[in-house]
Amino acid sequence: MIQRIGVIALIVIIVIGGGVYAYKGLVPPPQEEAQGPVYSTKPVTRGDISVGVEATGPLNPSRSGGIQAPGSYRDAETSSIQYTIVELLAEEGEEVKMGQVIARLEAPALETRLKNLQDEINVEKRLLSEMTGVSPGDIYNINPAQGVTISAPIDGRITGLDIYEGEEIKQGHIVARVVDDSKYEINAKLYPHEFALVKEGQELAVRFSIFDGTYYGQVAEVNPNPFPDNDENNPAKGFVYWIKVQGDNPGLVRPGVDVRIGIPSEDLDDLKVMWFKNSAKVDGFVNEERVLSTVEAVATRVYVKEMDVVKKGDPLVSLAGTDVQQLIQERLDKIRNKELELSQLLATTGQSEVRAPMDGVVARWEQQPGAVVRPGDWMGYVYNTSDMRMWVQVDDIDVLLVQQGAPVKVTIDALPGEEFEGEVMQVATMGQDVNGIPQFGVDISVKGGANLRPGMQAHAYIGAGSANDVLLIPVEAIFEEDGSPKVEILNEDGTTKVVSVKIGLMNDNVAEVKSGVKEGDLVITGSSADVLPSQNIGSKESILPQEDNRDEGNSSNNATTNLIRREEYK
Repeated sequence: MIQRIGVIALIVIIVIGGGVYAYKGLVPPPQEEAQGPVYSTKPVTRGDISVGVEATGPLNPSRSGGIQAPGSYRDAETSSIQYTIVELLAEEGEEVKMGQVIARLEAPALETRLKNLQDEINVEKRLLSEMTGVSPGDIYNINPAQGVTISAPIDGRITGLDIYEGEEIKQGHIVARVVDDSKYEINAKLYPHEFALVKEGQELAVRFSIFDGTYYGQVAEVNPNPFPDNDENNPAKGFVYWIKVQGDNPGLVRPGVDVRIGIPSEDLDDLKVMWFKNSAKVDGFVNEERVLSTVEAVATRVYVKEMDVVKKGDPLVSLAGTDVQQLIQERLDKIRNKELELSQLLATTGQSEVRAPMDGVVARWEQQPGAVVRPGDWMGYVYNTSDMRMWVQVDDIDVLLVQQGAPVKVTIDALPGEEFEGEVMQVATMGQDVNGIPQFGVDISVKGGANLRPGMQAHAYIGAGSANDVLLIPVEAIFEEDGSPKVEILNEDGTTKVVSVKIGLMNDNVAEVKSGVKEGDLVITGSSADVLPSQNIGSKESILPQEDNRDEGNSSNNATTNLIRREEYK
């Protein structure tokens, strides 16, 4: 029983003690009669202030260039070329300079095509040269209106001239023959026992019916095939073999002259020549060319006569006409077009190297080694890191502080400690509703560097103005009354007064005061009259939270808080 009473008494004591402790903690002790409210003040200081708007957004390249295979897909002459990528010389993300070789190509079929095209041009030039009588190197000096001039194809004598001025001739007409009569040619037939005594290159004796004496020629060709020995008047009597003999013309030898051919003696005695049984005739000359009309036209001028001696390239006859002029022009145009195509193809042979289109970083490759590309095909992209862009949004209050051309300081999360310069390029004139808040787009140019990459998160501080060595006050000291900004100043005698001020720049911490106060004035930022009755202010406490060494608007002077007691003046 006694123990139970003791426990109950202990519980009662604990409850009463706890209540007393709580009462003392919650209810402040009686205070001395207040001498007046406690004021929180800060002095007017002189310093620097800067105002700006903070925004966040991703980096984007302002300029990029496509990596393309050499040439253009619009050029019909080069669009059919196929390149094979041999090697990529720059990795994705690697910094490159404009003109730097970043890939190598090869075009296996290009060399063959170049050779074929050059052969076609040479053939066309030769045909036009033969048609006009102008050397291939001078064909571009041809005047189509002057028609065609047929020239001598070789040195020689004109024979069989069959044309006169004013005559209209057909294409393929034999105008004349030009023969080099310095060497004659004889086709002779031998019996088998005679044929067995001769061989190619052997010297034979030749006697012309119109000359005395014996001359000499060489066996130029031996036909080993036997032929029936017959002619128009006599039936075949056996087989014979044909040989061709050539020799120097002693003079006045003409086709159709009768000759005898035989094997000379070793001492070249004319009396010891073993003559072949069959006689022969001079068939012609070794070098003989027919001159044909290459066009259908009218002979405007004939430059030679029968038996004239001419040199290679000498004009023989000129032909003219509308069709001739058109034909020459068409051939000239054809040659020019082919040479243009050739020059374009030759230009591509020096384009087996792909070069960077600009300074920047290789963003990506869309083709890999071994892939086949055509001229103008996209192979990848390069973006420029020295000039990048940010697109950010600011609200309808901050946008009033943002001006085109304003300086911007940019920091990157991925590059701590580095700061990049920027500039506001454009500010949207119309906002867009974003979650109920008007937002305005701001385009910022950023002077970047090699470490920047598109998509990096960036923070921009857009400068809205700054001032140096100006009067500064805390923003919490400013209030509005009667439509104008004012502050309350604590006088030395403890009294207060309200003054109107002219505010300049203002940031989150301090404001520039252009008039109304002077340096050293104490502006009131709060008082105990604003504190709830249950709150207690100690002698070292401030009405407002304090921050040690707080930098207010880049000011070199740190404001201190003064707690001053004064009596209320009634």
